Amino acid sequence: MALILIVDDEADVRASIDDCLRRDGHALIHAENGRQCEAAINRHRPDLVILDVVMPEQDGLETIRSLRRNHPQLKILAVSGGGEHQFGGSLHFAREFGAHAGLPKPIDLDRLRAAVRSLLQTDREDLAG
Repeated sequence: MALILIVDDEADVRASIDDCLRRDGHALIHAENGRQCEAAINRHRPDLVILDVVMPEQDGLETIRSLRRNHPQLKILAVSGGGEHQFGGSLHFAREFGAHAGLPKPIDLDRLRAAVRSLLQTDREDLAG
């Protein structure tokens, strides 16, 4: 399957996502913030990053901007619990900055699995075409 990097400052969120996606056969690595995310990407070259938007040290929006610049082909799924039902919520901005998809917190695990499948399928279709 795929190597997926989970970036979230909350250990229980990382563990929940990890447990869900590991059952689908994916390999997972973790980071607690944007700075650790970039180091993990350079070290491991994941297929997909699941990235919290609101984090200490380097937030998700800054990280997305950096990933788009340095790893333009990398798929990004943004997650956030902050104001998603308002115009201009953090997931709206995450998509504007270059995230391919977004999910609100608390994360619906069925929607997470579907989003991951969709993003990874897009990669396979790009390679085949």
